[in-house]
Amino acid sequence: MESQATVSTASEEQTRAIGAGIAHFLGAGDVVLLVGSLGAGKTTFVQGLVAALGGREPVTSPTFMLAHKYRTAPPVTHVDLWRLGHLQEVVDLALEEELDEGGVVVVEWGEAAEPLYGADALVVRFDWGRSDDERTISIEARGACWTSRIAGLREALGPGTAGAGTEGAA
Repeated sequence: MESQATVSTASEEQTRAIGAGIAHFLGAGDVVLLVGSLGAGKTTFVQGLVAALGGREPVTSPTFMLAHKYRTAPPVTHVDLWRLGHLQEVVDLALEEELDEGGVVVVEWGEAAEPLYGADALVVRFDWGRSDDERTISIEARGACWTSRIAGLREALGPGTAGAGTEGAA
């Protein structure tokens, strides 16, 4: 069962707002896989998400650290898999422990983690728009726990959100 929603943004502030809107639907054990090219807005999205969950520290891409953990409610572990070349390296990060402890895991370059988490995740794809500031953000709900939340996500993201799938398109 899959459901989707699509929204366009015209600024970094709007991309952060999309992250903030999605944050309110996150719960313990959730996985968000972020997919998009370099500079497409993945970290900007995470900035909005972490701020909406009460994070006070600056959010930066964990490219060289691999992971940053934010003291939010629920706790967010922000992972960047860009430098990893093998699935075993993703397994070695022990993200399952973060999920088991009630955290949320947000993964940049999330396609590398799809074999592990893709069946029950929120997949957020970032595509370039017509200008340098424009983005098309496609949100795909996978698994029963996410598809049951997609209608609420569409409503939270606003009237310009397009949807398709099994949970009543907006």
